[in-house]
Amino acid sequence: MSIVTPLTTLLEIEHPILLAPMDIIAGSRLVTAVSRAGGFGILGGGYGERAWLERETAKLAKLRAPFGIGFITWSLARKPELLGVALAAKPSAIMLSFGDPTPFAPRIKSAGARLICQVQDEAMARQALDAGADILIAQGTEAGGHGASRTTVDLVPAMVDLAAGRVPVVAAGGIADGRGLAAMMMLGAGGVLLGTRFYASLEADGAEEAKRRICAANSGSTVRGIIFDLSRNNVWPAPFTGRCLVNDHARRWIGREVELMQNVAAVAAEYAAAKESGNFDIAAVIAGEAVGLIHDIPPAAEIVERIVVEAEQLLEGKRNSVSGAFPSPLLVGDGGAKRRMRAISPQT
Repeated sequence: MSIVTPLTTLLEIEHPILLAPMDIIAGSRLVTAVSRAGGFGILGGGYGERAWLERETAKLAKLRAPFGIGFITWSLARKPELLGVALAAKPSAIMLSFGDPTPFAPRIKSAGARLICQVQDEAMARQALDAGADILIAQGTEAGGHGASRTTVDLVPAMVDLAAGRVPVVAAGGIADGRGLAAMMMLGAGGVLLGTRFYASLEADGAEEAKRRICAANSGSTVRGIIFDLSRNNVWPAPFTGRCLVNDHARRWIGREVELMQNVAAVAAEYAAAKESGNFDIAAVIAGEAVGLIHDIPPAAEIVERIVVEAEQLLEGKRNSVSGAFPSPLLVGDGGAKRRMRAISPQT
């Protein structure tokens, strides 16, 4: 069972599901599991720790399925040599997020890799397209980790209209099941990129307590702001802020960010110790609003299969929720005669 879109054709994958390159969390084990399941695993290059990147890319040497490697663009600019490490692993694509991809695009393209660019507004999308992006990731504010302020349901159709069929648009932010995939396809997306849902998987390189907290949370249990960035002395450039689960540390400092900055040395020391010991009452669990849809920690392959099966049934009008079958609103017509609407990408 598969859903064919311009995205799956371009990346030569079976399912239109991409793994978000979560820093450290999306290691080679999770990338391998997602790619072997027919999706597209993207290694979390993050801020760029060379030893980690070399170790994890070496583990991908035997992977025959397509995969990618993702970087925080402004951080890669400080360590441009890491792009060579990534390209030596022969990924199908390099994903760049949060910064101008232009300085890196020629080298990526000349190596034969696709360029995936995550964007949060039209200006960023135009910059990415001008740089030669092959795929746009439209990331809404519901996403975990860093992002901006526009919602996924607003941003995706805007990016689809701007791309005008030139490149596939992938939706990110607040998506964790087949309903999300089906909904984003109806908005024109060629697929979805998932972070939090794959964080709560067996193969993710996250702490078990962090995964448990994701499963126990609801969609109102996250907050977007700068508290965890301030607390680790790693403030991002505007307009990007971070979303994570609300914990005791966040409750302590929400609305008191100026005071936090005035005491940043002591707070940072406390935060670093908590992160080292796995104390998530202080250290952040970086997760998005999709936590309200996540209740278990299955293998990544099972996550891919669930999403695809549910989305396909929704798009065919066989069900409208995880609860099962129903008289579908996608069955339309008059005089008792019904016509099934086809779910096709507007980019085809």
